[in-house]
Amino acid sequence: MRKILIGLMVLALSLSAAEVYATFSVQADKDAKLAFDAGGIVKNVKVDVASSVKQGAVLASLENADIKASLDMAKTALKFAKADYERQLKVKDLIDAGKFDSYAFKYEDAKNQVAFAQAKYDKTYLRAPFDGVIYAKDIEVGDTVSGMMLKTVFMIQSKSERKLVLEFDQKYHAVVKKGQTFTYKVDGDDKTYTGVIEKIYPNANNANRKIIAEVKAKDFLTGLFGTGYITVPEAK
Repeated sequence: MRKILIGLMVLALSLSAAEVYATFSVQADKDAKLAFDAGGIVKNVKVDVASSVKQGAVLASLENADIKASLDMAKTALKFAKADYERQLKVKDLIDAGKFDSYAFKYEDAKNQVAFAQAKYDKTYLRAPFDGVIYAKDIEVGDTVSGMMLKTVFMIQSKSERKLVLEFDQKYHAVVKKGQTFTYKVDGDDKTYTGVIEKIYPNANNANRKIIAEVKAKDFLTGLFGTGYITVPEAK
């Protein structure tokens, strides 16, 4: 009896629902173009196309011996500036305030110089901004990189997380909502999939009178296309 009631409820819901046709393309949930924010000669390239990487992993690096030397010098200067400051701090009440302030200034300046040198050194390493897979590479050991003209050397996308970027007719803007079910097929795949509308863009395209929405998915090859239907309430 219970199964019959459930079946009747499902039938009733299906009879009170309509479908909105939509086309879509498969895109990576995360996608980034990576470039060095510094100039120099490429020293190491650690990944290639199709390499899987973890967030923070070094992808490539520049020659940086001179920058490393500057960083070491700044750290040494900080070490002595700190020692001088701490010595003066112990006798602060016995010395001229201006003299103490000069030691405090030198100590703070030394810390800033280390931070500046560290930032320059860090820029000689290009790291992955998130877990993903490299899908384009335009860099080799020995290449010259200009810090003034940023050039994309890697392209990275999320490894399996995908989003379907849907387009549907603008006349359905009032009935398509977040949380509705999207039933679809990907070109070249006979299997039927389902997902949920996660995002609806707040504007319609003037050129084709379409509205864009997004559905989360996994593992599809980026760049594929497909079609499907958004389940919406039946108009009364």
